[in-house]
Parts: sequence; C-alpha cells; structure tokens
Amino acid sequence: MADPKGFLNHEREVAKTRPVEERVKDWNEVYQPGSLLPIISKQASRCMDCGIPFCHNGCPLGNLIPEWNDYAYREDWTEASERLHATNNFPEFTGRLCPAPCEAACVLGINQPPVTIKNVEVSIIDKAWDNGDVTPQPPERLSGKTVAVIGSGPAGLAAAQQLTRAGHTVAVYERADRIGGLLRYGIPEFKMEKRHINRRIEQMRAEGTKFRTEVEIGRDLDAKKLRKRYDAVVIAAGSTTSRDLPVPGRELNGIHFAMEYLPLANKVQEGDLTVAPISAEGKHVVVIGGGDTGADCVGTAHRQGAASVTQLEIMGKPGEERNANQPWPTFPMLYKVTSAHEEGGERVYSVSTTHFEGDEDGNVQWLHLTEVEFKDGRPEPKPGTERKIPAQLVTLAMGFTGTDQENGLVEQFGLELDPRGNVARDGDFATNVPGVFVAGDAGRGQSLIVWAIAEGRSAAKGVDRFLTGVSALPAPIKPTDRALTV
Repeated sequence: MADPKGFLNHEREVAKTRPVEERVKDWNEVYQPGSLLPIISKQASRCMDCGIPFCHNGCPLGNLIPEWNDYAYREDWTEASERLHATNNFPEFTGRLCPAPCEAACVLGINQPPVTIKNVEVSIIDKAWDNGDVTPQPPERLSGKTVAVIGSGPAGLAAAQQLTRAGHTVAVYERADRIGGLLRYGIPEFKMEKRHINRRIEQMRAEGTKFRTEVEIGRDLDAKKLRKRYDAVVIAAGSTTSRDLPVPGRELNGIHFAMEYLPLANKVQEGDLTVAPISAEGKHVVVIGGGDTGADCVGTAHRQGAASVTQLEIMGKPGEERNANQPWPTFPMLYKVTSAHEEGGERVYSVSTTHFEGDEDGNVQWLHLTEVEFKDGRPEPKPGTERKIPAQLVTLAMGFTGTDQENGLVEQFGLELDPRGNVARDGDFATNVPGVFVAGDAGRGQSLIVWAIAEGRSAAKGVDRFLTGVSALPAPIKPTDRALTV
C-alpha cells in the first residue's frame, strides 16, 4: 500500500489545462506540460490497495492499478511501467482518451472523490518514454505462421503486437494513408498528439510487425485472396457506418458526418492540407450528438474560428450525482464538461431536429428543432416549442450503426452478422469462417478505446491457440462479457 493515510491527507487533484485563450489558438494537447509529475506521488498515495480492488473489474483490461499506484507513489517509474504494460499495450492512448470506468469503480469513490487513476497512468507511461524504459520486444523465435490484421486502430494494433511477440509474422492492412485508424484521423490533435502513435508504430516495426497502408480489403485486395495468403486473419476494421439523420433538408450543402469533418482537420495538422476543405471558420456551427465525438467537433470548430457553436442532444441533461439505477461501481451517466466545452459554445438538451432550411444556392442556413420528452422510452415533440437556430455548418455525431458492408469485406469472406449488424464471433473471437477472427468495434459495436485494446489482446490469444494449439497470451475478456460495459 502506498500510504495508509494518503486518502485522508490529500484531496483529489487532476491535471491542469492550459488557459482557454491560449489553447484555442493552437492544436497542441490542452494539458499544461509537466503539470502532473509534481502532484502524482500524492495522488497515487490516495490508493487504498483494497482487499477487493473493484477498479480491476471496472477496467476491461484488468489493469493492476493498486500495484502501479504504489510504484508511482515511490517514484519507481521503471517498475510502474512494467506493471502498466503487463495488461495494456498502449497506456499513453488510454491515459489520454479513456473515460476511466476504473475511477467510477474505485472503492474510495463510494464517499470521496476517487483516485486519479487516469492521470497516474499517463504520468507513468510518459515518464517511461522519457527514461527509455519502452523498448522493442521482438520474439525469441518465429513460429512460421502468418497473420493478417485488417485495421490499424487500437484493437488491430493490440492484436498485431501480441501476435508478433508470440512469434508469428504479422502484417497490418490499413485503408488510410497512415497507421492509426480513428486514433489517427478521428481523435483531434488537441486530445492526443499523433507523435504518441508514431513512436508506438516504430516500436512495433522494430519488433517485426509489417504495415501496409492504402490497401482496403474488399476493394483493393479481395478478402478471399487475403485468406489464402495468410494462416489466420483478424478483422479489426471498426464500426464505421455513421448514423444518419433522415429529415427534410438533409441533402443541403454544409451538412456532414463527424467522420467527414474531423479527419480533414487532422490532415491539416499532418501537413497534407493547408486549409481544411470543410471548415468552421466564420460560420454558425451546430453539432448534433452529445457524446465524445460531438465534443471533438466542438473543440475543432473553436480552433477553426467558428462564429458560434451549438451542441444538440436528444436526451435530457444528466445529473451531477449518481442516479439510484446507476449505483457504485457501475459507470454512471453524469454531466461532464470536457476541455472543448470549457472553450465556449452552447449545449442544448432534450431537443430533436425536425428539418433544415437552406438558401437559394442549396447551402444550409437554419436548423429547425423542437423540445422533446420521453414517453415509453421514445422521444415525443412538445407542442409549441418549435424554433430555429442559425446553422451554416452541421456535423452529425450520433454514433455508428455497424461495420462497413459496402466495401465487399463481409460478403467476400462470407461472414455472418449478429442482430446488431456486427460480425458474429464465438468465445475465442472466431467468426464462422475458419481462421478468421474479429476484434474491437467490428464485432462489439461502437465502444471505448479500452475495450478495443482488451478485445485485440483477447482475440490474439484465440488466434495464437488456433495456430499452435495452445497459447500463453493473456485474454482479459470474452465477447459475451458485458459486465460494467460502458
């Protein structure tokens, strides 16, 4: 245990962000550089090393949180990094992007603010990189087996790294021009600078993983041919079909899916574009969808110089305390203010879009909405609440409905789908096609980065067992594990 009285002596203190007026002028991460280390030892000391650490169950990866909290308290960064990497391939990703269900399950959180687990995690891994503790781990011997991984998001990268370290020859296929999937083009630079992805890719290359960009399986390369070329295949192509909003005026110019809008801003930061073809500069922006992707659109619009930003959510405003139907240690739906929301804009709850109105050139100018109330689980318009708001750029950030079925991958492999439109799999993450496995959002549906990494690691164990008959790789979850799912 770090400090028996740590939770009594120290209040919760989180990472400090840069002033709003400073950070909206650039695309660097919002946190103040170097602001965490001075407080992390005290924050880690708040961990009580519980007899039953519910944080383990809150985390799909089963992170050894009390152990690396203890090492962080003692400032033994090398040992802390080893414990961290024992269960998580990419803690610098989760430490920046995960909503931290582990903190919601922290025992201290029953009657006090929980341990800042996420901040401790990112401090450990950043210090490990600075100290040179993160090095390539190539396999001692090769198995002679080959594996193709389709998709280079967190699930695909985790599966690829695990399988490479198990001795298999792994090639990752990515349809975009760079490796990283949604980490690369869906997550704005201000939430995670892409240098963190780049150095992990270099580590994986040094371990032996091969990468093939600008190759879309199903279009550029027939899935059946890929299956014949490799001993096993892991599909980690994500849940990429955006949920649409079929209301009158949807065809107007200026209405885009979030994943049409966000990647262009990231391409500007990569140096591919000087100006984003879809930009919020000088426009009244409306973001439809109140989740993290919507917040990413809000923060991006601020940096592009939007005249105003309004975020719409059909659900009611969440409370600031747990509801009775969301008891500890479940992950509660609470009102939260992200860094993007700190930067300005308006958030409107319990409203639904009725139609869009455009100008004579076919460009969207107004969004018409109405307030709603839920009856029998369905939103019903409230008469007399109709109004319109200016909207010259609208982004649809309402989630995703399943994996892409238009590129031929599902059909060419002959994959079966589950009732939700995801690729069906068994307890070993195997599909109905022998030797073909699925991990991440493609099989689970839209979820969190921490679930993606956990699925990638678990699928790798299934592949390893398929190829060799036995596997020593860890498997944190099974596809049917829905406990504490966020």
